[in-house]
Amino acid sequence: MRIPGIKGFDQQALEKYFKNTGMLMLARVGSMVIKMIVNTFVLSSYLGPTRNGILSYPMTIVTFSMAIAALGLDGFVTRELINHPERKATLLGTAFWMRLFAGFATLPLVYLAYEVITHFKHLNTPFTFVLIVAFTAVVQSINIIESFFQAQVQAKYIMYVQVAGNLISAGIKLSFVLIKLPLTYFVYALLFDAVIIAIGYVVVYHQSHNRITDWKFKMPIAAYLFKKSWPLAFSAILVSIYMKIDQAMITSYLGEAQLGIYSTVVSLSESFYFLPVAVVTSVFPAIVYARKTDIDRYYKRLQNMYDLMVGISLSVAIFMSFASTYIYRIAFHNHPAFWPGAPVLAVHVWAGIFVFLGSASGQYLIAEGYFKLSMLRTGVGALVNIVLNVFWIPKYGIIGAAYATLVAYGVATFFILFIPKTRGQGVQMLKSLFLISLFQKVIKR
Repeated sequence: MRIPGIKGFDQQALEKYFKNTGMLMLARVGSMVIKMIVNTFVLSSYLGPTRNGILSYPMTIVTFSMAIAALGLDGFVTRELINHPERKATLLGTAFWMRLFAGFATLPLVYLAYEVITHFKHLNTPFTFVLIVAFTAVVQSINIIESFFQAQVQAKYIMYVQVAGNLISAGIKLSFVLIKLPLTYFVYALLFDAVIIAIGYVVVYHQSHNRITDWKFKMPIAAYLFKKSWPLAFSAILVSIYMKIDQAMITSYLGEAQLGIYSTVVSLSESFYFLPVAVVTSVFPAIVYARKTDIDRYYKRLQNMYDLMVGISLSVAIFMSFASTYIYRIAFHNHPAFWPGAPVLAVHVWAGIFVFLGSASGQYLIAEGYFKLSMLRTGVGALVNIVLNVFWIPKYGIIGAAYATLVAYGVATFFILFIPKTRGQGVQMLKSLFLISLFQKVIKR
């Protein structure tokens, strides 16, 4: 089947990268559907708001340690593999051992964070639950294999792993619900999710005629990777803060039952966040190539990407805003305690527009080497989110957290407008956000 042409992209390149995007999107669609049906609806209904909050809280804390353990290597290693494919064994091997060591190093930090939080607020979540989930950061060190497949434009392997992994995960959790197992089993299931994906990556890596045994650790490469990727690592930590701090603060201010409701909102709202990741990471090699060969085409491709991001995210936001009440009344018809999540979802889903644009502009910052700027804008967003949550959660409850998220994401995304060297990209995003670029294309046609 011939792919329709898009202005700004060569047809041959579009064919190649659309196939890669389509595969990655298929994997994410499968993950989204499974996550919404099993985790958000079936599991939440079975556990109820309080126990669902207890299950959600460990991942809230561990998200920060996972960001630390990743060391910002994924995107940077992908770029290095594109530019230096002959260094595959040393790049992947060095990055793997760096992530593995960092994963174990975060375990004491998780304990410290838990102790500090429980000193000020009594929690029903035991530390054993948090520790079990914390090992996810260790297991995910093998996920550096995904960078290799991204660099090779072979998203089909990622599709195989993610679809199979999520089907197995869903089957296990559904079985647990049917036989009415206690909460502890579902906590272990969170860790097992990461184990399934890790095993899957190892299997497909070997099936693609590669060997993990060929990987090599080299200290000079480790020093180089750390030097180049630490701003991305710090940025990822800040991202986890401004994306998850609302859930941590909801637990501190309002308790785990309110977190149980809010977690369903976040799960539904963020279930569409696979789209910008799928599209952007798949066409990123094409954008990097255009920067090397034709600078005008490079900026056209960026504009087209921003237009696409707004088109998708705006459609999702409008639909979910109107459908939120019906979703909660139908999905939780026997559990009205979850119904207050509907108006919160109608607010939170609009933050997705800024997430979509932020994902796209983030790749631009990587392509240009503006790693510290990426870190700075994320830090600004995290700070805004924390400050707003301090004032709005006690006053407005969980909908205050949703508004804080919306404002913080917007500030972080468009912070590049205040930096002279990136202001042009901010203007391009504004043209997409207010549909100016789209109307210009329609008029030209």
